[in-house]
Amino acid sequence: MSAEFERYGSRGTRNESQLDSIARSLSHRNVVDVDQPSDETVMEQKDLEERKLHDFPEEISECQGRLSEDEKRLGIVPKDQRYGGNLYDGDHDLEKEGQRSPASSILLPEGTSGPALEPEPEEVTYPEGGLQAWLVVFGSFCAMLAAFGLSNAIGTYQAYLSTHQLVDYDDSTIGWIFSIYVFLAFFCGVQIGPVFDAKGPRWLILAGSVCLIAAVMGLAEATEYWHFILTFGIFGGLGTSLLFTPAMSAIGHFFMVSRGNASGLAATGGSVGGIMFPLLLQHLFESIGFAWATRIMGFILLFLVILANLFVRSRLPPKVGGSVWPDPGIFKDKVFALTTAGVFSVEWALFIPISYITSYALSVGINSTFSYQLLAILNVGSFFGRWLPGYVADRWGRFNTMIITVFLCLLFVIGLWLPAATPDSAVRDNIPLIVIFVLGFGFASGSNISLTPVCVGQLCETEQYGRYYATCYTVVSFGCLTGIPIAGALISLDGGEYWGLILFTGACYLVGLVCFITARIMSVGWRLNAVF
Repeated sequence: MSAEFERYGSRGTRNESQLDSIARSLSHRNVVDVDQPSDETVMEQKDLEERKLHDFPEEISECQGRLSEDEKRLGIVPKDQRYGGNLYDGDHDLEKEGQRSPASSILLPEGTSGPALEPEPEEVTYPEGGLQAWLVVFGSFCAMLAAFGLSNAIGTYQAYLSTHQLVDYDDSTIGWIFSIYVFLAFFCGVQIGPVFDAKGPRWLILAGSVCLIAAVMGLAEATEYWHFILTFGIFGGLGTSLLFTPAMSAIGHFFMVSRGNASGLAATGGSVGGIMFPLLLQHLFESIGFAWATRIMGFILLFLVILANLFVRSRLPPKVGGSVWPDPGIFKDKVFALTTAGVFSVEWALFIPISYITSYALSVGINSTFSYQLLAILNVGSFFGRWLPGYVADRWGRFNTMIITVFLCLLFVIGLWLPAATPDSAVRDNIPLIVIFVLGFGFASGSNISLTPVCVGQLCETEQYGRYYATCYTVVSFGCLTGIPIAGALISLDGGEYWGLILFTGACYLVGLVCFITARIMSVGWRLNAVF
């Protein structure tokens, strides 16, 4: 009996261990290790394989069948099929060089790509700082100052127009100008967010800059109701969306761990504009008139959007083959659906105090100068409320922080504003109480802008953030569209009183609070110490 026969056993005494031994031996011809064998080893292996083929044809045939099934299951292409020849064709021996698949040790022929194993996707990393990252934050700050600085001046324009150019229109009708603006600012994200994912921010920021400057310069010339709808409402809303959406999304390309802090810093731009523009407009309306006051603000916005165009950049590669349409299927995720409902309710309420706090102060007898300054005071609180919750959220959890700030909004609206607005209230014209309310509400509501994008981004991969954000705010925008007119209609129904408006605002915050709490419970349970 030959040595080879003694080693592998007779044909009549086959068993599983012998077949496995032959199978392991045969596998060397189908999968080649990354480390190439020496010439001597190759020749010895080739000689051994030829003897096995001669001595044990039946066993080898059975093993080949088993291997073929395994190869199909694993997606491995046998070497003889990859090379288009027989196993030991002289032109295709084990020394044949080819292209290596980056995800495996399989050797592939030159000029071909292996269908067998896909390369592992590279892990996404984030700089979490550095010059380029912070310049993007600065550029986003400038974009937010221009876009949401204008939106935070809504109260100033609403109070002025209702007593000047649009004195013959009721509050609800005037409110449609600003609700259309806010609606478009968020609704246009249905396309802008996915386009950002696919193309980056450059052309979006440029288009937004053109629209915003055209809106403000056109507003300076407006005299009729439809003029204000077209300029402030449509062009202003579109320009704000084109600036806001890519500016906030770009930050997510550079920060993950500190995303809340970075987004909060950029979002403070809206508060700076909310402090600066109402005070500027109040002074200029009296000194040089409506038209030139608005033009001067337009020149300031022009400088800001130039900086935004220079510094806002994306970093991660675009999503290859991605569609620019939103995906309603995202709402199958119950946590995302609840988050969207929570953001809807919060944004439904947010712009009501911003739009009507000046008019409310005038209605209770507070002097005109201080009434206009209340909006600036609100934005002083909002400045810290946009940054500090973002900083805290990176450590305690984004949803945790959002729940706390929404609860504070509800507390300030119902606990302070409602008692002051109740007819025959002893604190109806109590200026210190109103100042405490606008400062506290400004701080608590700052997160309504800065944290909501971060909460949405926590539910998806970074490359899909624009799509998730756009899908969420497409729904949220309808709350922004109807919130201000509903509030104006409530004022008319209550005979000029504001208590109905305040109750509606509080109810919206209550619903938003319940939605965020439920989303958190569905994600991490009832554990109070869970960072989420």
